[in-house]
Amino acid sequence: MELDKMDILIEKYFQGETSIAEEKELRSYFSSPDVAPHLEQYRAMFGYFTEAGKQEFVQEIPQHTTKRKVQWLSIAASAVFLLGMIAFFVNNTNQAVTQEELGTYDDPEKALRETQKALALLSSNVNIGMESVQYIQEYDTAKDKVFKR
Repeated sequence: MELDKMDILIEKYFQGETSIAEEKELRSYFSSPDVAPHLEQYRAMFGYFTEAGKQEFVQEIPQHTTKRKVQWLSIAASAVFLLGMIAFFVNNTNQAVTQEELGTYDDPEKALRETQKALALLSSNVNIGMESVQYIQEYDTAKDKVFKR
């Protein structure tokens, strides 16, 4: 009778349906010397669980925190950022902006030549774009021939 009960308890254990009392009963059964031969294979497993439950963690856990390191790191990062901003403004405010850099000219003929160059560049780029549009128009014409409306 007890052998059938242990078979049922083992089955329930592997299904995850045992209570704490039933698990204690299984542990005590497998720690006893008279275990059924067909259940002998589970003796090591339950023996391990019994021994593992008795072990205690004895290693000391360090209690230092890294909060202090993070504070110093944030202060250093802020200082580097501030120095970088100061260096950027010092280098960029001392340079005088010339009339040439602003794109304005005192000589009207030079202004006319530069404007003509800019418009010629714009025109060539627009013409390239128009060539692409002609390809699209040819595509539409061919499509209309194939798919008659």
